[in-house]
Amino acid sequence: MNWSQMNEDLSFRKLINGSECPETLKYDFNKNGELRHMDTNEPFVYDYQDSDNANHRHYQFLGYLITQYVFELLEKTCKLQKIYIPTDAPDNERCSFFFMSENALTNCSILVVLLQDKGPFRAGQWGRKVIVHEGLQHGSQIPFILKALQCSWGVIVLNPNDNFIELKTEQECLSLSVKKDSTCPLQLPLAVPKRESSSPEEHTSYVWDHFISKSTAEKVAFIAHGYGGLVFIDLLMQRTSEVMNKVGAVALIDSTHHTPHQTQSISQVQAWIWKHCREWVSHSEPLDKSIGFMVKVDCPTVSTGTENYSLAPSSSLQSIFNYLKSALKVFTKKPFNRSPILTRSKSMKTS
Repeated sequence: MNWSQMNEDLSFRKLINGSECPETLKYDFNKNGELRHMDTNEPFVYDYQDSDNANHRHYQFLGYLITQYVFELLEKTCKLQKIYIPTDAPDNERCSFFFMSENALTNCSILVVLLQDKGPFRAGQWGRKVIVHEGLQHGSQIPFILKALQCSWGVIVLNPNDNFIELKTEQECLSLSVKKDSTCPLQLPLAVPKRESSSPEEHTSYVWDHFISKSTAEKVAFIAHGYGGLVFIDLLMQRTSEVMNKVGAVALIDSTHHTPHQTQSISQVQAWIWKHCREWVSHSEPLDKSIGFMVKVDCPTVSTGTENYSLAPSSSLQSIFNYLKSALKVFTKKPFNRSPILTRSKSMKTS
């Protein structure tokens, strides 16, 4: 994948040049989607200054710009729509959002939902640190999104970690113009929960109730990484009959869910998990090798082909799509009669 040619109108440098201190962030993504210094072509170096405070702000500000860049790639390259939630929010409410492909609710037979791990990163990222050190190919969800779109599937990219309204904007808090010896706190200021999205679980349940469950897609698939697996099982328990009737396949990657505890040992739910879920775990065995000695045996478990947790999603991509195609092909469900709803997209609103 040639990242530099994905969209000639997009440039990470444009974001940096538009920031307050472009001279301190002389980085760009090369054609392989790797972050490199523009003068030395070296990977990102954390120890930019002697001050830990300054280095942390430097890294956090870089991460903020990467997040904005990934959002642009989702909208302009992947052609996804930014959908604000809750749907009844007035224009002046600072609310959460997620991304969805055009006509995902009304004109596709298969809908795939991406659910990431817990952390500071936002929609479109498996991990911010992975993007910084390994590149967009490994740390972003874009290869998964493009693969699904190539299959003519609808796509929903959840944003489960966008839970709070900051009392100051993120740019202000992470400002690089603060003096080197400043005692500015490393943590963002106190914040208030975003309505209907105060946690990954609440965010996912809301999008399920108001979008996924109302789609006309015959089959739905989830790809969930890390804590995202726990969130999916929580959704399964909260909306058991709906999820069982609509979701035909679930690909879990190094999931942190706990089936006996979360399912309360309900045999019907555990049987559904065994039949419709598969987990890829970081392991030195070759990709797709069955891992039969894991303590947590709640669904078929195979190796990602790497022991590196950060590379587990990208390493498993092709295997995951092979599984989803096979599982969805044989999945049948009961009719689930709900008509799609009108979506709400406020492209001019500040997130």
